Amino acid sequence: MGLLTKAPTGALTPAEIVAELDKYIIGQKKAKRSVAIALRDRWRRQQVGPELRDEIAPKNIIMIGPTGVGKTEIARRLAKLANAPFIKVEASKFTEVGYVGRDVESIIRDLTDLAVSMVRSDETRAVRDRARTTAEERILNILMGSGTRPSPDRPTAGTAGPFLVSNEGVAQVGEGVNRETYRKMLREGVLDDRQIQVDIADTSGPMVEIFSPQGGMEEMGINFKDMLGNLFPKRRRRATMTVKEALPLMEREEAEKLVDQDAVQREALRRVQEGGIVFIDEIDKIAGRESKQGPDVSREGVQRDLLPIVEGSTVVTKYGPIKTDHILFIASGAFHVSKPSDLIPELQGRFPIRVELTALAKEEFVRILTEPENSLERQYKAMLATEGIDLDLKRDAIEEIAHLADVANSTLENIGARRLHTIIERVMDEISFEAPTMGSCRIEIDAQYVRQRLEDILADEDVSRYIL
Repeated sequence: MGLLTKAPTGALTPAEIVAELDKYIIGQKKAKRSVAIALRDRWRRQQVGPELRDEIAPKNIIMIGPTGVGKTEIARRLAKLANAPFIKVEASKFTEVGYVGRDVESIIRDLTDLAVSMVRSDETRAVRDRARTTAEERILNILMGSGTRPSPDRPTAGTAGPFLVSNEGVAQVGEGVNRETYRKMLREGVLDDRQIQVDIADTSGPMVEIFSPQGGMEEMGINFKDMLGNLFPKRRRRATMTVKEALPLMEREEAEKLVDQDAVQREALRRVQEGGIVFIDEIDKIAGRESKQGPDVSREGVQRDLLPIVEGSTVVTKYGPIKTDHILFIASGAFHVSKPSDLIPELQGRFPIRVELTALAKEEFVRILTEPENSLERQYKAMLATEGIDLDLKRDAIEEIAHLADVANSTLENIGARRLHTIIERVMDEISFEAPTMGSCRIEIDAQYVRQRLEDILADEDVSRYIL
């Protein structure tokens, strides 16, 4: 079995974390500094002696700011940097225990599921070469008519069999061709179109549907799928497919055999407890004192249910118990109607760091369009290049798009950088539609073209409210 790879959590310095975030997110220096320090503190905690390590609690963060300013993107990029289990949830989707809907403990169960998938993927990559070698041996056995399955640690040498399956599925004599020659042909893709019969695991099983008032049985912490699956013997079925189709299926089967699933679950539990990150969006939607009637009846109840998870408790999952004491919680909200002080005092105290994100203006929009590694300008250039079109967005066009986004946000609802997507899509609409028939060419877009594409919409304020 392969040794489990340890995830490097928080090895970057705060300055390096901010520099990495700057590649994708414009502005918001205060928020970047806060999350960078929080991530580095996780690494510092791991270096502290065991007598004090468990006493150090994470510094949870509340990010306050309008929509479209980068709150979610900061948390998502942070989780990628840390290679940590990360989940984004919306606070408004949960209900107080006793009401129909999802309870807050499902957040931790979903986070654990993601961690298991993450660790399993890491371990599968680690054994990929061994799995592919074994899968190749199985393919060679089928192609050469051998009924035995060689061990990957003891490859068969010399002539292994006289048969080769032709494109028509007819066995032919392979004159003077040994196993290594077939292996070379297999790796070079010469045999990709050969039709072979393979035995693969039958993943289909009996369909069992379980209905409950909560919409599922997750609250019971029982994996019904696995439990019912063990009642039926594992079956295999014979299928006819090409070598190219069979190889990845066999490679996946062999990788599953090489990965220690128990070790995967143990490592996943460790990663969740020591490095998990939960991003709670729209927390302002559950802020406010308890209402006696109406749709907000359970808002304060959701806060009370969140409290034990944030301050530290044990949640039972199908992989084992999870202690939430050291999971980092990042909450965010616009707080247009409510304010952070409307949260219950106990929950406020569990989010000691508060960061206010500033609204974006024209200068930030220009930078968003051009500077990030995944900027909209680069995305549209790359997509149209697949049609043979060389797109050139002039500087004045970019500034005009940024100006129009700023004006629209000022006169309509302020949706931040998301306004850029709406405007640039309107500008590129005709080119994107006609691109397949244009052939290879160069297209330049200037400010005049931008105004021309949007003049009808901008002239009618009522129309712009619906389109922009």
